[in-house]
Amino acid sequence: MNDNQKTFSALVHLEQLRHIETNKASELSYASVADMSSHTARDFSYRQFLNHLTTRAKRLIHDNALTEDIEQPQKLFIRATRICVIIAAILGALAVGHAVGESATLNIYWLITVLLGFNLLSILLWILGISFNLQSLRNGVVAQLACWLPYRNKESDSIRALATRAWWETCLTGSIGKWRISALTHQFWLAYLGAGLTFLILLMMAKQYDFIWGTTLLPDNSLPKLTQLLGTPVEMIGFRSPDTQQIASSRVGLALHDAETRSAWASFLLGMLLVYGLFPRIILLSISLFMLRLAESRYKLDLYLPYYITLRQQLMSHEFEARVIDADPQIAQERSARMIKPTQSIAPANALVVGIELEESMQWPQAMKCNLNVIDQASFDAATSTIKQSNQPLIIGASLQRLPDRGVQRMIHELVTSTSQPVWLLLLRKDTAATINDARKLAWFRLAEACTIPAEHVIYQWP
Repeated sequence: MNDNQKTFSALVHLEQLRHIETNKASELSYASVADMSSHTARDFSYRQFLNHLTTRAKRLIHDNALTEDIEQPQKLFIRATRICVIIAAILGALAVGHAVGESATLNIYWLITVLLGFNLLSILLWILGISFNLQSLRNGVVAQLACWLPYRNKESDSIRALATRAWWETCLTGSIGKWRISALTHQFWLAYLGAGLTFLILLMMAKQYDFIWGTTLLPDNSLPKLTQLLGTPVEMIGFRSPDTQQIASSRVGLALHDAETRSAWASFLLGMLLVYGLFPRIILLSISLFMLRLAESRYKLDLYLPYYITLRQQLMSHEFEARVIDADPQIAQERSARMIKPTQSIAPANALVVGIELEESMQWPQAMKCNLNVIDQASFDAATSTIKQSNQPLIIGASLQRLPDRGVQRMIHELVTSTSQPVWLLLLRKDTAATINDARKLAWFRLAEACTIPAEHVIYQWP
């Protein structure tokens, strides 16, 4: 397993643990993570935060014996994949046996249509599905069945069901899921074609077949020309194709073949299965696996989720320089002090604080006060003008109890675009004892995302 796969696997475990903690926190033991110290840094680092989350997750998984529950979804998916591949191989052999039948005379183009027709149709549908992002076309029925069977019990709220659901959402949806299921689809068809090709070789080794062709509606020279056209790439990889005389002698109703003609048609048939069947699937499987690895390497946690916002405030504290502004002229030397804010108040000091329609009873963090409170158009214009003239970081305070509608979002967005300095969103409450549901928190965090406020700059007070 390479580094990218290890990193993605760790992210999947974090997502599984997020689902478990969100729904079953009361059943978990947190003794092993109670002594984890907060990391202090001047700027937020995603990599450092991820390392802290991974360390915390490993402790929780080990202490709560969650390893089996965490790893079970991956094992189920691998098992379902193997079953589907075995079924595909059996179907491929059966398709060849049915197409050949008991007859010693084979219609070459009917045989090619049976063995390759559905495969080529599947490739065309997959290309259309990928091009237009149509899930029903790019994902084969069997591949979707393999993904659904291990996770059909979605209503259960057990720890194992939550871990399974998280694995499903991370690994089988979005860009990662698209390429993972695409790879499974191509594996299915490779097994189908590979087993069919192997069984066909065995049949032709054990029995003598004559190959014929015929047509009712098409001109007499259409199929010979098609044979020569299709035979060009077949000959490029070392397989023979019948010449003009051998094609003519294979017309229905003419004399039986000689050994040379039978050998040429057999080589042509095997080359067709390789060039127009196996090789395209191998190429598409390679592309799908490459895109899957690329999607996994680009995957990042959604730091705007309340779960990660809370952990970021617990595990990461912000270090900044606080300086005296407008110092007393009698003081000859300006003093600077390094300060570390506590984890529940990690906004920078000496920032310009602007409130969004806040009540006077709103509880602010210690040593922080609102410079401007936007309550109407006049106060909004004054706040915008002040922000444009200021070189200080901007803190926007808003009530967590309030619904973040489009009007609030538009107001915050205009304030953000008025400054080139870092912006923080501080979510306040009148009563810190009152609980706020995760849906309301998530709505505010999505607003911050829409207004380009970094997730690590979103602060809220929790009980």
